[in-house]
Amino acid sequence: MDAQPDPASEKSAAKPASLAATSWALLGMMSYEEEVSGYDLKKWIDWSVDLYYWSPSYSQIYTELKKLEALGLATSRVERDEGTRSRRLYKITDAGMAAVTEWATDAPVDPPVLKHSVLMRMTLGHLSNPARLKEILQEYVAYAEACHRKAVEDAEGAEAEPAWAYSVLALRWAGKYYAAEREFALEMLKEIDEADAVLQRAPKGGYGKPRTTPGYWREVEKQVAARRDPE
Repeated sequence: MDAQPDPASEKSAAKPASLAATSWALLGMMSYEEEVSGYDLKKWIDWSVDLYYWSPSYSQIYTELKKLEALGLATSRVERDEGTRSRRLYKITDAGMAAVTEWATDAPVDPPVLKHSVLMRMTLGHLSNPARLKEILQEYVAYAEACHRKAVEDAEGAEAEPAWAYSVLALRWAGKYYAAEREFALEMLKEIDEADAVLQRAPKGGYGKPRTTPGYWREVEKQVAARRDPE
């Protein structure tokens, strides 16, 4: 009689087809081989990668941890203290280490997805007014400055741990990014009035708002295409 496959072996050998970004971040943090809770991972993310990746909710983290465990990429155990409190601790498996190492080394370089609400508000500035747009930019300047400070402080804090050497480089990049964002916003603040003066020359539509020449975007598209491909 043929030997039956071991379900546990199949589970541990499972190869993730396409894990969510949250899962890769969690596996990456567990790759330091420390047992951690979902709470620990959330705090760790908020202290580090939230500045240049994102900060998932607790529910997202626990959902992905269950998925990682189901795939055999992580294991968990419940730790109870002397009272009635308990917490579930997660640890990476051999399969999990292999998977996240492969992803970190060989995954294709995906372009970052930029969803810049401030720039979208500026794009729709014809529906607002210069005073409000300046307020939005000033709020963003304060936000960028706070993120810049956090990145610098977190990088300095991480320098004491040799295992985080590359995390320090990422945090320094984040600091430079937010410093640049702050400068871009300050520059745009100076240009708002000039842009509004140009806007005042635009014809008005039925709602009293500026309107474009109907279909003119097609002409712009043709001009841009011609410059990109002169032949």
